[in-house]
Amino acid sequence: MTKTSKPLVLVALLTASFVINLDTTLVNVALPTLTRELGASTAQLQWVVDAYNLVFAALLLTSGSLSDRFGRKGMLMAGLLVFGVASFVGGYAGSPAELIAARAAMGLGAAMTFPATLSLLTGVFTGRKERALSIGLWGATAGVAIALGPIVGGFLLAHYSWSSVFYVLGPVSLAVVALVAMFVPAARNPVRHRLDFLGLVLSGAFMALLVYTIIEAPNRGWASTTTLAGFAGSVVLLAAFVAGERRTDQPMLDVRLFKDMRFSAASASVTIAFFTLFGFIFLMTQFFQFVRAYSPLSTGVHLLPVAVSVAIGSTLGTRLAVRVGTKAIVTAGLALQAGFYFWVATDISPTLGYGIIAVQMVVYGLGMGLTSAPATESIMGAVAADQAGVGSAVNDSTRLLGGTLGVAVIGSVYASLYDTRLDATLPAALPPTLTDLAHQSVGAAFGIADQLTAHGQSTTAEVVRQAATGAFDHGLSIGCVVAGVVAVAGALLAAAFLPAHPEPKHLTTESADTTSKQKDPVR
Repeated sequence: MTKTSKPLVLVALLTASFVINLDTTLVNVALPTLTRELGASTAQLQWVVDAYNLVFAALLLTSGSLSDRFGRKGMLMAGLLVFGVASFVGGYAGSPAELIAARAAMGLGAAMTFPATLSLLTGVFTGRKERALSIGLWGATAGVAIALGPIVGGFLLAHYSWSSVFYVLGPVSLAVVALVAMFVPAARNPVRHRLDFLGLVLSGAFMALLVYTIIEAPNRGWASTTTLAGFAGSVVLLAAFVAGERRTDQPMLDVRLFKDMRFSAASASVTIAFFTLFGFIFLMTQFFQFVRAYSPLSTGVHLLPVAVSVAIGSTLGTRLAVRVGTKAIVTAGLALQAGFYFWVATDISPTLGYGIIAVQMVVYGLGMGLTSAPATESIMGAVAADQAGVGSAVNDSTRLLGGTLGVAVIGSVYASLYDTRLDATLPAALPPTLTDLAHQSVGAAFGIADQLTAHGQSTTAEVVRQAATGAFDHGLSIGCVVAGVVAVAGALLAAAFLPAHPEPKHLTTESADTTSKQKDPVR
């Protein structure tokens, strides 16, 4: 491949990754509108989000393995097509059930698309330095897309109907398909592997059950019989998957990879990084929208420091990892994330100046970028070229699991503490129906305060507002402490187990890389 064509390949693959990541937060800003327009209940709104995540998680490993077998470029284009068509159809939904079905189909398209973007990148950019740079840009694209989702969604909702949030992804996906078709090279893998049907089924069942259990745990209780049974079932399915993969001579995933710390420790680091990322989004979007009363569009704009700093951290992180070592950079990144959370926990307040908040977000964004991109580069360097698709899927699965856990765990901690503090501070004279409503969210409590003010009960309204603000700050602070402790644990894990300078499994030197790319075609 000529040097002049590589930038075009990079643009096509990064654009595909951008579209999938954009949807992560793009749809969330439309949820309140869906309640008004479609009459969606809280449970239905949850499944508008979770149907996508559940199918995405369940089919990641399957899609990655199939792309290794049948071709990554074809899988990528098919996935983008499914994703775009399902999104466009979702815009025509006339009921919550129809929209949930469309979101599930979008999850299928995302699962087919996302692993292929990374595996194709590592197949084209085979030298350590250029691979590190391309993965850094891939990570930067993800961070920017997640942060830009609320901005794009807020703009569309301000000018058009909720359907526009779904319509826009259809033509964009088709345009990316055209880019991939024109610029991304394709070649057949000369080695044909037999499909591991048992591995495909068990991996999908394990991921589906685990993610479903995590999603439902905050509602059912983390110690409930159903939740514990879900986790136990996940362990059984995982054990069966590992046993099956060890027995077969052509496994979909060589589980012995997890003995390699550059793979397993890096995977753990990615999980923890996305635990903190989605915990951050969960907490800060509520802070901006409820406490600071920003619109969805304004919230997205105020989150831009995170997007910019994640992009900078990702591109610098992989380059520094080549020079200084992966261990040092990933550890430093997780330490920065921990520092952010402890800083926020000590001084967050409704009147805190945005300048300080922006600096805090820069610290977090740099830490996120320094962690996720170098760890991803370590993961991809540990897998053989013919398993890059499933290796990429493992990386993507850790991201999704970490994010889902982040929202579930931090959300549960916040909600529990918010309820407890609110019980102690709400005025006793408040009617039980209003008290129950205030417990639903800080936004609902502020709505009650506005209603009381409109009916001339300004004193009671101020007490309710102060009680809700104090309860929110308390839950937010302790939630930040939990996230900070998890980040500290991740930093210690990386410092103890992540190799300083992991040598790629199938690549040794820059010159060997140049030779091997003639032998390992991109699929």
